[in-house]
Amino acid sequence: MNRWPRIGIGYDVHAFGPGEHVMLGGVRIAHTHGLVAHSDGDVALHALCDALLGALPLGDIGHHFPPSDERWRGADSRALLRHCGELLRTRGYVVGNCDLVIVCERPRLAPHIALMRACIADDLRCAMEDVSVKATTSERLGFTGREEGIAAQAVVMLHPNGDSP
Repeated sequence: MNRWPRIGIGYDVHAFGPGEHVMLGGVRIAHTHGLVAHSDGDVALHALCDALLGALPLGDIGHHFPPSDERWRGADSRALLRHCGELLRTRGYVVGNCDLVIVCERPRLAPHIALMRACIADDLRCAMEDVSVKATTSERLGFTGREEGIAAQAVVMLHPNGDSP
C-alpha cells in the first residue's frame, strides 16, 4: 500500500439560537446567543473533524456522530475531535498541520485564539505550532454578516507516521 501525505478539507455552519455562550475551538466564549446543534455546536471543531475524516478517507462527521443517535446529544466536540485523532493514529498518520478559519461578526474571537490552538493541539497530540486558527468577518454580508450564525472551514495535512518533517 502506498502511504502518501493526505490533505482534507472541512466546513460547518450552525445558526444562532437561545443561550449565553458559544463553543468554538474547544473554548467556551460568552455571547448573547448559543448555537443550535445536536452536540455543543462547535463549528470549528466540526469542520476540523470533517477535514480529518476526509483526508483518511472515512466519510464525514454525520456518518461517525449522527444527529439521530442520542449518545451525541449535547456532546463535547473535543471528544469528537479526540476520536478522529485516534482514527488517524490507528491508520498510521500524524497531523502535519491544520488551518482553520472561523467566520462571524460577533463574538470577538482574537482574545481566545491561543487557547483554541492549545485545545486543538492537545486533542490531536500535535505541537501548537502545527495548529493555525484565524477569525474573520464576512463584512456584514450573508447569514454570518447578518449575525444569524457562525461558519468555519478547516484544512489538514496528514503525514504517514515517521515521515513528518
